[in-house]
Amino acid sequence: MGAEEFARLGAELRGDGPPGVFAGLSGGELGRLADAVRGERERRAAGLGEAAEEALKLVPALARGAVRKVLFR
Repeated sequence: MGAEEFARLGAELRGDGPPGVFAGLSGGELGRLADAVRGERERRAAGLGEAAEEALKLVPALARGAVRKVLFR
C-alpha cells in the first residue's frame, strides 16, 4: 500500500476511515479512489452552487445582491 496515496485518500476523506478498510488496495487503486472522491466532491459543490443561483431568482431583484453577499461571503 502506498503511503503517499493513503495520505492523499485520508485528506480527501477528511480522516483515515475505519482501520483496515483500505488495507487490501494497491497504491494505484488508492490514488484512483482519492481522485474519484475529489471529483465527486467538486461535482456536488458545483451542483449546489448552481442550485443556489437558481434559488436566488425567487428573491426580489432589489434584495438579490444583499442575499448573495450573505450566502456566498
